Amino acid sequence: MAKRSSKAVNRKSANGLMPDKASKKIFKNKTNLDNGVQSKTLAMQIEDDVPCFPRGGATSLSRHEVDEVRAEADAEFGGLVRESNNNRRKKTLQKKNHPAEDDTGSLFGDGISGKLPRFANKITSKNVSPGMKIWGVIAEINKKDLVISLPGGLRGLVRACEAFDPDLDIETKDADSSFLSRTFRVGQLVSCIVLDLDADNKEKGNHKIWLSLRLALLYKGFTLDAIQEGMVLTAYVKSIEDHGYILSFGLPSFVGFLPKNDRTESRDDKVVGQLLQGVVRSIDRSRKVIYLSSDHDAVSKCVTKDVKGISIDLLIPGMMVNARVLSTLENGLILSFLTYFTGTVDIFNLENAFPTTEWKDHYGKNKKVSARILFLDPSTRAVGLTLNSHLLQNEAPPSLVKTGDIFDRAKIVRVDRGAGLLIEIPSVPVSTPAYVCISDVADNKAQKLDKQFQEGSNVRVRVFGFRHLEGLAIGVLKGSAFEGSVFTHSDVKPGMTVKAKILAVDIFGAIVQLTSGVKALCPLPHMSEFEIAKPGKKFNVGAELVFRVLGVKSKRITVTHKKTLVKSKLPVLSSYAEATDGLVTHGWITKIEKHGCFVRFYNGVQGFVPRSQLGLEPGRDTSTTYHVGQVVKCRVTSSLPASRRINLSFLITPRRASEDEIVSLGSLVCGVVEQVTHRGVIVLVNANAKGTISTDHLADHHEQASLMKSALKPGYKFDQLLVLDTEGENLVLTAKYSLVNSSQQLPLEISQISPYSIVQGYICNLKSGCFVRYLGRLTGFCPRSKAIDDQRNDVSEAFYVGQSVRSKILDVNGETGRITVSLKQSSCASTDTSFIQSYFLLEDKIAKLQMADSKCSEVWTENFGIGSIVEGKIHEAKEFGVVVSFEKYDDVFGFAPHYQLGGNDVETGTVVRAVVLDVSRLERVVDLSLKPEFVTRFKDSSDILPHKKKRKREANKELELHQTVNAVVEIVKEKENYMVLSLPEYNHAVGYASLTDYNIQKLPKKQFVNGQSVTATIMALPSPSTVGRLLLLLKSIGEAETSSSKRAKKKSGYNVGALVQAEITDIKPLELRLKFGVGFHGRVHITEATDGAAAEDPFRNLRIGQTLTARIVAKADKYEKNWKSHQWELSIRPSMLTDSNEIRDKLTPVAFNFSIGQSVTGYVYKVDCQWVWLTVSREVRAQIFFLDTSCEPDELQDLQKQFSVGKSVRGHILSINKEKRLLRLVLRPLSTIPNGNETIEDQSNDNVIENVFSLIREGSVVGGRISKVLPGVGGLLVEIGPHLYGKVHFTELTDSAPDPLLGYREGQFVKCKVLEVSPTGRGTVHVDLSLRFGDDVTSLRDRVDKIEDLQPNMIVKGYVKSVTPKGCFISLSRKLDAKILLSNLSDGFIESPEKEFPVGKLVIGKVLSVETLSRRVEVTLKMSSGSGALKAQMNDTSSLRVGDIISGSIRRVESYGLFITIDHTTLVGLCHISELSDDSVDSIESKYKAGERVKAKILKVDNERHRISLGMKNSHFGDDIEIQTPSKLTSDEDEGDKEEGEGEEVVDRNGQMDNTHKPNSDHQSQVEEFPVLAQVESRASILPLEVSLDDIEQADMDVAVSWTEEHAAVADTKDEKSKRRAKRKQKEDRELEIIAAEQRLLEKDMPRSAEEFEKVIRGSLNSSFVWIKYMAFMLSLADVDKARAIAERALKTINIREETEKLNVWVAYLNLENEYGNPPERALQYCDPKKVHLALLAMYQRTEQHKLANELLDKMTKKFRHSCKVWLRRVQSLLKQHQDGVQAIVNRAVLSLPRHKHIKFISQTAILEFKCGVPDRGRSFFEGILREYPKRTDLWNIYLDQEIRLGDVNMTRALFERAISLSLKLRKMEPLLKKYLEFEKTVGDEERIEYVKKAALEYAKTNLGIETED
Repeated sequence: MAKRSSKAVNRKSANGLMPDKASKKIFKNKTNLDNGVQSKTLAMQIEDDVPCFPRGGATSLSRHEVDEVRAEADAEFGGLVRESNNNRRKKTLQKKNHPAEDDTGSLFGDGISGKLPRFANKITSKNVSPGMKIWGVIAEINKKDLVISLPGGLRGLVRACEAFDPDLDIETKDADSSFLSRTFRVGQLVSCIVLDLDADNKEKGNHKIWLSLRLALLYKGFTLDAIQEGMVLTAYVKSIEDHGYILSFGLPSFVGFLPKNDRTESRDDKVVGQLLQGVVRSIDRSRKVIYLSSDHDAVSKCVTKDVKGISIDLLIPGMMVNARVLSTLENGLILSFLTYFTGTVDIFNLENAFPTTEWKDHYGKNKKVSARILFLDPSTRAVGLTLNSHLLQNEAPPSLVKTGDIFDRAKIVRVDRGAGLLIEIPSVPVSTPAYVCISDVADNKAQKLDKQFQEGSNVRVRVFGFRHLEGLAIGVLKGSAFEGSVFTHSDVKPGMTVKAKILAVDIFGAIVQLTSGVKALCPLPHMSEFEIAKPGKKFNVGAELVFRVLGVKSKRITVTHKKTLVKSKLPVLSSYAEATDGLVTHGWITKIEKHGCFVRFYNGVQGFVPRSQLGLEPGRDTSTTYHVGQVVKCRVTSSLPASRRINLSFLITPRRASEDEIVSLGSLVCGVVEQVTHRGVIVLVNANAKGTISTDHLADHHEQASLMKSALKPGYKFDQLLVLDTEGENLVLTAKYSLVNSSQQLPLEISQISPYSIVQGYICNLKSGCFVRYLGRLTGFCPRSKAIDDQRNDVSEAFYVGQSVRSKILDVNGETGRITVSLKQSSCASTDTSFIQSYFLLEDKIAKLQMADSKCSEVWTENFGIGSIVEGKIHEAKEFGVVVSFEKYDDVFGFAPHYQLGGNDVETGTVVRAVVLDVSRLERVVDLSLKPEFVTRFKDSSDILPHKKKRKREANKELELHQTVNAVVEIVKEKENYMVLSLPEYNHAVGYASLTDYNIQKLPKKQFVNGQSVTATIMALPSPSTVGRLLLLLKSIGEAETSSSKRAKKKSGYNVGALVQAEITDIKPLELRLKFGVGFHGRVHITEATDGAAAEDPFRNLRIGQTLTARIVAKADKYEKNWKSHQWELSIRPSMLTDSNEIRDKLTPVAFNFSIGQSVTGYVYKVDCQWVWLTVSREVRAQIFFLDTSCEPDELQDLQKQFSVGKSVRGHILSINKEKRLLRLVLRPLSTIPNGNETIEDQSNDNVIENVFSLIREGSVVGGRISKVLPGVGGLLVEIGPHLYGKVHFTELTDSAPDPLLGYREGQFVKCKVLEVSPTGRGTVHVDLSLRFGDDVTSLRDRVDKIEDLQPNMIVKGYVKSVTPKGCFISLSRKLDAKILLSNLSDGFIESPEKEFPVGKLVIGKVLSVETLSRRVEVTLKMSSGSGALKAQMNDTSSLRVGDIISGSIRRVESYGLFITIDHTTLVGLCHISELSDDSVDSIESKYKAGERVKAKILKVDNERHRISLGMKNSHFGDDIEIQTPSKLTSDEDEGDKEEGEGEEVVDRNGQMDNTHKPNSDHQSQVEEFPVLAQVESRASILPLEVSLDDIEQADMDVAVSWTEEHAAVADTKDEKSKRRAKRKQKEDRELEIIAAEQRLLEKDMPRSAEEFEKVIRGSLNSSFVWIKYMAFMLSLADVDKARAIAERALKTINIREETEKLNVWVAYLNLENEYGNPPERALQYCDPKKVHLALLAMYQRTEQHKLANELLDKMTKKFRHSCKVWLRRVQSLLKQHQDGVQAIVNRAVLSLPRHKHIKFISQTAILEFKCGVPDRGRSFFEGILREYPKRTDLWNIYLDQEIRLGDVNMTRALFERAISLSLKLRKMEPLLKKYLEFEKTVGDEERIEYVKKAALEYAKTNLGIETED
């Protein structure tokens, strides 16, 4: 066996097996022992708080006690004799400790050689490790976990999710509390595997051990071949079938079956998920089925066979084996079993439960025994065995004693010197072994146990704990253990008073310890009577205080220190059965509600105190008198123990009222107002009792209730009040006329209610329906379906709490006490006029109260009787009527609307005579009528008053009650909810009728118009009870419409074009709401208010109530959002109100006729995050992109303020969408559109870049928003339009600043200048922008856009772009780069160019050379410069003549030709592919290579532009000249040229974002000469056509990255391998180049008709690019159906093998249908379903259809549950929408995904959390996978990268420290250390850098030392 390192020994030292003295001795602090002290005694550990005794582990005794115990132990165990000198004794102890640690602290395996160990293997909390397999017994079954008793007294926990294998599909989280108890039983033996150790904030020896019962972990490594007949296996019941049970072993390779015909199956019924043990009877290897038998006797006697080659992985705890004794140890045996394995048995697992001192004599060498495996440690191959007789029978030992039991005559069996006593407890029916630790023998120090106790003597012992697996009790002999009322948790009872010591104080409360060591919690609210801000100051750790136990649940005890509770002498209420009527006790308030308080007592008992029993004064709020946590004395009024309900009262001795004072419910009383509060009115009843009238109960009408309350003053007397309920001594009263008037009919009990009767009541609650209250607490319930006739209305909007209602009883259930009612108006309509009568009566009372306050006279009302004729003067004429003033009354005015003028032409100052129709005493206004039929009723006008009374009496005599009469509407008062009627048949008598009723007060009212005829019934004649009014009841209230109203509506029909007189009912920013005719409503759109140009706020001169003349122009569109609010579209434009014949033409629908560039005006109706929406007309909308509104960042930031709703905006049309009738506008004119950029008048709004040339041109200044800050010197990606982005080159950010990116961030608004706009080959537009707005002269001088602007010796500025070992590249401008050789970087030596010239650094240098043709520029940064005549001569093109034959070397090979360096010069010429050979050249790359020597003829020389055209055709040289073939022959001069150009690759500086290799625009002269080159000038290669659904932002980002990588790669030296790879890549891309050329030709000469497209398609049937362009063309013509047909045709035409092309068409088809229809699902049948789903998901997310995207994701997670990408998309969707539920998705994904994808999924989810979620959740995910895979350096690197990106330096450093503390090989740790060093170099200082270097050096030394030792 390999020697264990000292680190492992220290880590797994045997510590923690002795009991914690802090839990045994009262208030004694725990003493930490020196690590060197090692006990040689027997020890064990018990569970939880139960003490243990040493078994070779560390002890909790003091140092002095340890020394004494060791002195005694040496004699028995043969130790060295220690001298009395302390120093020598310590040295001797240290020497003796090392072997003890090796023997007892760590586990040893079966490879024992040499000296045998002294002690048997045992497991402790120090050496338990994950992966260890242990046998245990279930001790407790809780709701969410199982408690397992393990060997050595350890305690393990099994979560509910770890009790079953996932393949059983058992949802443990949703199971009830009895689920685990149905599946498992206490005392059941189970095999477990250790998952984890929870050692955080735990004391030594008291760690939590998390276990798993999953068979997939226990049987890991099992195969069907390894299973033999006769083996005992454990399995889960997976399902129950007719003939047996299907079993699961947690492995997918085989299953089990247990037949029901087995005779043992009749004992008990099995459930799914239950663990079974069975013997293998037979194996069907073909079907992979194992047949078991669960016979208990067979299972218990089955012995594992000795199979050759068996591995330790096949050993399972609980297996029975045949073994033989190898040797005896000091505390156990060593056994050999199964030939290859050895194991140990400790002394507490022997056959005899009471081993004496001579136990070793019973186990001779080679003695054969039967044993069961107790535990296995695969890492050390250590095995523990047991010989326990109960365990050998496969049964747990019986638990015959309980904790706390006392036995007076226990017999001592064995005395272990220095350790403890083995005792035999006389339990029934058999004795139980117990062990007493030496620390529990006596209260004082125990010395020389063998002298104090003799074997066979009797002692008094108390059971302190129990080890269930060994059947061993833990005892205590201390005298203090028998004293006191509390010894264990079971002794603690709720309500008892205890003394305790404070151990710790925290924000949640205090941890206290009782005298027996039992711990309890005192919650923060219970630490004092009042709230404590700083509990640590009031409660000192170590103080002893008195507490009272609140409750005991399991082993959790809570106590209180509230003074009132602790010192209370009242009875304790700890159960519902103890709550007897009249019991007075103390409790504390836990919750305060409006209707009462909740009070809690001991042991969780709770009661309720109703508001009436709180003892509050009327009108006082509960929260102002009581507070949560307050201790109160209360009395039990009633209780229902079965229902766990207790009713309480704070009135301990309630006052008994006399018989005279008793007021019964439903009685009528009078009351005097005592006080008016915000909640209601307090009145004094019968001079003694007090009552409360809530505000809602002052009136039946909601508006009158508040008026009445404001008018009430103390002292006012209510004549009639109805007693509704009582709250203690307080009465609940109502003044509602409806309830007072029907007090005799109101029910008090359910027996008084009869079905189908109508009962008056009021609404008391509106939750899930309407609750109607009557008298007392009698309540009826009205479901939503029975509340309103029109189910479209919401109940909460139709009723209010306190509303008076009429209810129809539908059902009465006497058993349940439930009453079901209906509130529908159709069945509960009023049959009298009490509703309007109560209004007039209360109005009269309010008027009298107000007049009493103002001391106004009421005489004026006597002269303005209803129907009387009065004389007045026209005071003012208004649009809606005339105002009349009266000579005698200056403050009283009359009003007569136009309808009541009777056609009279009145002028201001005219004296008129009018009839009084209505009087408003509150407003002092009289409604008058000047109609002749009213005024001329009397023959003699001089005697008005007598005749009035006479005529009135005559009319009254003719009118009879309940008579049906015809009436005419005179005045409609919608605010007061009634109208004034006249009865023409009865001398125009005036009557009044209500517009609404009790149950429909908040519902829309029926509309009436002046002059309308109605039918009514006379319900009340004029009398004082009606305030002198004739009251009528309309038949139309609650019933069908009357025939007269139908005729009125029929006569009032309108047609389009009719002129109407309409009244303004509402004015909104964008429309007027009008009403006209009989119940007709219309609107005037803002564009229909004025003619010509739109005016600002055209409604500003209008007001509500004004009458307008309008013309009906159309019917309302039913598909409009608010079409129900108006039936007609009206216009008040002056041109529409004329009577000319042109009106008919104007009413015809106007064609959608707009043109690009046309100026239109609209009104703002909505502003969102990206668009300003305008309404141009009723049917045409427009939108302005937010970046088109301004170019100033400040104005773009305040978009909402700049464009308010209703503002008039003028713009110019940029694009038109006829189908949606939508325009896109821009604020600046389009008059400067270039001639070459013709716009299409009809186009889709989605394709917004088609007219980009109309809007954006070179030199334009536009507004933009930064979308992405590109890495390195990539610059910025700026959004300048919808789906249109421009790139700001690094050199265009600022005018030569050291850090151009400083001050720019994503989302920032910027002002941009357009430098260049050019189309790309992918159907998009590339825009170059600049942010440089400095001095124009300076800016132009510094800007170098063309290579012609550069001259040698010119001073230039640039930014470092990339650094290579041979130099660096700098960006001079967006189109020009330059190279600087390493030798030209500085005058001196540069050790590290990367450090001296980081990417992005601003440098200033001098131009050395400029090669115009190849666009190569070389710059030097040296301070000393000079250019000789030789260089100028070498760069002079004047020496070259057309026709000369030159020689040179190929500099670069491109797809369009060769660049050739001319010998003895620095000039480079271009030989086009058409001039290479007289024959066609198929592959230029395969024929020519860079560096080859060639000869060529000069065809053309351009001295101004430094361009040279060459030719290599044979015809150029003639017959006598041989064409030089490519060769490798070189001369000295050639070698010199080669060296000069070596490593200097020509880099394309085109400045474009596309990753291409096209020639620059400066080569345009050569391009124009060669037509073929013109076809491929845009780029030399193109990516495969993709219909991408990703954001353009990400696409540009990818291109920018590839663009940067391209330039960096060019600068590197290419070896032969990379050249061959590039050559192979070029061949593969040849076909793509041809396709790209075709597509560019197609773009340049775009077909203009369907016929032209058909011609192109016939030549490219399999090209998805052409088909999609064809579809886009049809969409531009608004022919959606044709576009669909083209898509279907393309899918049928494209070859089936062209999967990518088909998928492109499908994605385009999906986009089409998403915009104009429903996406087809047939794509799933022809394409990869996963790709189609992902494409559809991207489409939904791009168009922000989040609901559809979420539904699709739910389907995808079910259909593709094994796809990591799908689950990541689900997580990403949640994070982008800022929704919760990520953890639930992760849990589902982990259960669904294969295990090998878990790391990828969790790590990617963590990265998403860091980027767009909650970083703490991301950390949790990383921590979780690192706990399982702590040595995965790739995970550490990802984790570190995310923390570095987040920027928290302290958090990152802490993570680095954790990473470098791992035990890894040096080669794995080296990258982490380097990353740490780079991090500190970036953010740290020199001290931190040195620290990391030192740590790396120490790690290297340590690691190298370990590796050498190994």
